[in-house]
Amino acid sequence: QVKPLESGGGSVQAGESLRLSCAVSTYFCFQPCMAWFRQTPGKEREGIAFIDSVGIARYRDSVKGRFTICRDNAKTTLYLQMDSLNSEDTGMYYCAYKPGTYTCDSSRADYFDYWGQGTQVTVSS
Repeated sequence: QVKPLESGGGSVQAGESLRLSCAVSTYFCFQPCMAWFRQTPGKEREGIAFIDSVGIARYRDSVKGRFTICRDNAKTTLYLQMDSLNSEDTGMYYCAYKPGTYTCDSSRADYFDYWGQGTQVTVSS
């Protein structure tokens, strides 16, 4: 429907924080499944965090307790708060959503229909 636009990436040192934003220039009567994915050179895109229509979040084990996904429904903006970053968090982060789907039934990248261009996160040790 509308392509997301990510922002907030950058280069930081280990232990620091970043907050990624994903803006979608529309509004939804019911929020769809939305997600953050990460891709590293030589690896497939992997799901980092997911949020369903009522705000229930799921996370990849490696980021639990450090990352928080949330959504501003009024602004149709998705966020990823990343704390205690380490070098393994380095990668290109993508925002994605699936219109008309509310329960995030799959964590596969090809499940999602709309993707942003990505924002690079680089963490130095």
